[in-house]
Amino acid sequence: MQRIRPPFALLERVAPALGAALLYRTWFQVRDVPEKVRAPRAGLPEATPFQVGAVRGRAYGEGPLVYLVHGWAGWGLQLGAYVAPLVEQGFRVITYDAPSHGDADPGELGPGRSTMLEASEALQAVVAEHGPAHGLIAHSGGAVATALALRAGLKVERMVFVAAATDFSETLDQFAALLGFGPRVRAGFLSRFQRDFGPLEDFALPNVIAGLDLPPLLLIHDRADPETSYQGSVALLDQWPGSRLETSDGLGHRRVLRDAALVQQAVDFLAERAPGDGPAVVRETMGE
Repeated sequence: MQRIRPPFALLERVAPALGAALLYRTWFQVRDVPEKVRAPRAGLPEATPFQVGAVRGRAYGEGPLVYLVHGWAGWGLQLGAYVAPLVEQGFRVITYDAPSHGDADPGELGPGRSTMLEASEALQAVVAEHGPAHGLIAHSGGAVATALALRAGLKVERMVFVAAATDFSETLDQFAALLGFGPRVRAGFLSRFQRDFGPLEDFALPNVIAGLDLPPLLLIHDRADPETSYQGSVALLDQWPGSRLETSDGLGHRRVLRDAALVQQAVDFLAERAPGDGPAVVRETMGE
């Protein structure tokens, strides 16, 4: 994205409508992650591959179902640190790559492009294929995809949001700082977005969940996360009954997914009320 900063700065001055069109296309692009980065982690249990529409994924273990939901430009096994502990605790774990992400087929907008609504629909399709969700762990934009699915009727017993994206206007601010556009391009982009999807603020987590009957939620967020706002998770505590927040320092936006103590806290949280054939005992939480 840094390579296209000069055109945005110029378009802000001389052709903001063209700049808005370019930004609109850039907004829906999914960054390609090399296959060697996405390779399965060592020590994972045996997996059963599956495909649902464009979505490709893997299932591990047996027991109550826990779904792992990656964020924008992520992939299912980006949350791979949760798989073995969840399986050991008696869960069946479902990971998947959403359309145009990882090993999935292209989405409705074509290769390398997608939308948050499509990510939400992918989650709903995977749950419809595999069965009701006891638990769910979502990272970053996956939290918004999950909230949209809840609004569409998805039922989950307990959930964990890691580094949740709570307000995409902050993402737009980050784009502006990185690409160098100003208020004219921004206004044109917001007008285009509203035309196709409604106001951008409708996708802010507090607005998506308004009026919903919400399951217990564990929030995990690093104070210094450079991509999603820690304060957004703090604010969500007041808007989500039955939620609590675990905070880390220095793990950022992605390493927080691999911290052993935080992974165990998430597993224990999901195990607290697992159905009959699931875990009967909650293990001691590791770390502070």
